Amino acid sequence: MFTDVISPAAAPGTAAEAAVEPTAVGVDIGGAYTRIWTSGRPLVHARSRDLATGTRAVVRRGRITDPAAARSMLAALFGGYDRPVPPGATVVACRPVRTGENDQHALRQTLNAALAPGRLLFIDSIRAAAIGAGAAPGPLLVVDLGAQVIEAAVLAGGGVLEAARHEVGTDDVTALGTDETLVAAVVDLLGRLRRAPQHRQAAAAAARGGLLLVGGGANRPRLAASIAAAVDVPVRRPAAPHLVAVRGAGLAALAALRSAVLRG
Repeated sequence: MFTDVISPAAAPGTAAEAAVEPTAVGVDIGGAYTRIWTSGRPLVHARSRDLATGTRAVVRRGRITDPAAARSMLAALFGGYDRPVPPGATVVACRPVRTGENDQHALRQTLNAALAPGRLLFIDSIRAAAIGAGAAPGPLLVVDLGAQVIEAAVLAGGGVLEAARHEVGTDDVTALGTDETLVAAVVDLLGRLRRAPQHRQAAAAAARGGLLLVGGGANRPRLAASIAAAVDVPVRRPAAPHLVAVRGAGLAALAALRSAVLRG
């Protein structure tokens, strides 16, 4: 489900809102890369780093650690468009599942300061990835292999029924190491989902349809096959799995923008 925040500075129906171009924006601030999808403009991405130093990370394990640097990074990415993005855009931002109130507040403050949205909504990254991958309706089992976080979830009815996460990712696997750490984390997460008492039947139904593997880690050679062998579930990967979350957020933003226009 969305968490919806409307900026008081750009409330619907104001003269300022009517004067700007309606724009939909999807944002995915990841541990390795930040990606932005904007209607009518190319997808942009950059390392999630402090622009002043080029080295210090602005995100750690799904949490913004340097809000000022994150704001500067986002402003620079938006400033790179040939056609500027006007204030008052409808923005949908990805967040890790089970994001705490303090972490979401930090993300909200960063996005408000950098983008001046008219409407800001949050969507779980793993749900955005399913949307961006064009997943069919019905129970769905999704694993998102990020640089610093691995998430797994059972989706149904347009929302997250059950989810779990490990604060480990592809950054924790050395160049000379193997993918065993990642596979073990996925096995543990799927075991948690299958044992969850409230949604055990939904998890079983979702598993029968196979596992959707997304995130930057899904691009690692042979990892999908290793996970499939370990969990005994067919694994499928969408094209460009590292981009599906931001595309899903962008599509959600576009749908929200259209809905607002239809409501008048």
